Amino acid sequence: MRDNGALSERNRKRFFRFEVFGAIFVSCAAVILHFLYEWSGKEFWVTLFSAVNESVWEHLKIFSIPYVIWGFVELCCLRIPFKKFVSAKVLSLYFMLLSIPVFYYTYTGLTGKNIAAVDIASGFVFTVLAFVISYRLVTKAPCIERYYKVSLVLLVVYFFMIAYFTYVPPKSALFRDPISGEYGIPLKNNSKL
Repeated sequence: MRDNGALSERNRKRFFRFEVFGAIFVSCAAVILHFLYEWSGKEFWVTLFSAVNESVWEHLKIFSIPYVIWGFVELCCLRIPFKKFVSAKVLSLYFMLLSIPVFYYTYTGLTGKNIAAVDIASGFVFTVLAFVISYRLVTKAPCIERYYKVSLVLLVVYFFMIAYFTYVPPKSALFRDPISGEYGIPLKNNSKL
């Protein structure tokens, strides 16, 4: 006997394919969003979803925003119980948001320097792991939907953080551009603000 939230084998396979394509989409989108602010001539309208500097925070944005967008695509295209899906996606999103900086600060603390190839690879690895986690939570976790209300609160907090911290970044290492030493949008180079 299946519980009401169980996926049929067909839906499970389709969801798996969407998760694989999602990992590819997010990885490609992150590369584009990394450079979009510069490519746009530093247009203000792209600052909410593209990287405006080299801080860890801005790198979290370029991976997490496409992840959320892909979640909406999946929600529209797949037959997955809504509360189960939202709970799984938000929990896996926060896994990504926490894992990238923890890994970054751990390895740079141990080595005393950051290595661009490691930074890039870790973003891709944690993106793939987020999709693996969301797939496992939707297909295997019993009663994941019990975290639905908490997930909605965490999703609202996520959107608030993205909107607010892009324009009013706290003066902490997470938001500091290691190249320029500045926080947030580099105002001296952008006369359009």
